[in-house]
Amino acid sequence: MEFESPITIALAKGRILKDTLPLLKHAGIELRDDPDTSRKLILDTNIDAVKVVLIRATDVPTYVQWGAADLGVSGKDTLIEHGGDGLYEPLDLQIAKCRLMVAGHPGARLDGQRLRIATKYVKAAKQHFAAKGQQVEIIKLYGSMELAPLVGLSDLIVDLVESGNTLKANGLVPLEFVMDISSRLVVNKASWKMKHETIIALVESLAEVING
Repeated sequence: MEFESPITIALAKGRILKDTLPLLKHAGIELRDDPDTSRKLILDTNIDAVKVVLIRATDVPTYVQWGAADLGVSGKDTLIEHGGDGLYEPLDLQIAKCRLMVAGHPGARLDGQRLRIATKYVKAAKQHFAAKGQQVEIIKLYGSMELAPLVGLSDLIVDLVESGNTLKANGLVPLEFVMDISSRLVVNKASWKMKHETIIALVESLAEVING
């Protein structure tokens, strides 16, 4: 495909980057720089008009919202916490799949009021328990969620679960499903209007891969 307008794509290192690169390759975009060895944060591609910026996963929606990147790839969990202001979400890329779950000790109560819930995903957790009519106390953590029930900081946690091995290793189990999570393509609203033909062509190319 041809790129009539220059575009910048925001990606996070790790699983999202690894899973996104084959999709971009289908659209004719390949990195010139090796993200595993390069210290550069703005990477060149085989197309001069296309750049890739590498940032923290939690910052991808912010960079796209404020126009520092035209597009980005972000997990649905991150988008919920961000709020989605200034963004379009035209495509579920069906990559980096996992589940957001309530977890805790086997047999832990799920129906009590004023349960203490430790999580990084505050908005998603609040929405989940509010939909059940439960009043809970949310404790915001940034990592090592599994530790919270072990030391009595919380009754339960809300966290991403892929294999469940980390929970199992700490004597915890998934107890209640919250939502399925996958990574989404997000687009800056101004870029969607100003670079519409280029972005639509890219979206359609990515959709071809996803739809088989």
